[in-house]
Amino acid sequence: MLSKRVKYAIKTLLFLYENGDGKPISAKIISENEKIPYKFLENILRELRQNKILKSVRGAEGGYKFLKDPNEITVAEIIRIVDGPIALIPCVSFYFYEKCEDCTDEVSCKIRKLFVQLRNEMLPILNKSITDLEKL
Repeated sequence: MLSKRVKYAIKTLLFLYENGDGKPISAKIISENEKIPYKFLENILRELRQNKILKSVRGAEGGYKFLKDPNEITVAEIIRIVDGPIALIPCVSFYFYEKCEDCTDEVSCKIRKLFVQLRNEMLPILNKSITDLEKL
């Protein structure tokens, strides 16, 4: 299930994309417009800033704006930054692989095969940029 943190991160990025015009937008404005609790949003913004998705601008006209080109930011990237692995079981994860403790043979494991297929079908959709969501 998609966590609230990921949902709010995506909503924040879409709001910045649709309203920023390259100018910073304050966390307060994002919070009010997207109905995201302010303290919760601050943590998400910090995480996006630390991962070089956004940058913060100080001052009266300050706020947050894109550091990375929004056309290059994928939904999958945001999920991984905020929540970690996309794969539903660790033995099929690209970036967070872990061997299953109860599995004796990954090659013949039918559960693993099912979740590899699921991951492979899901990733092309999640690898769309956040700007592609505008077109949905």
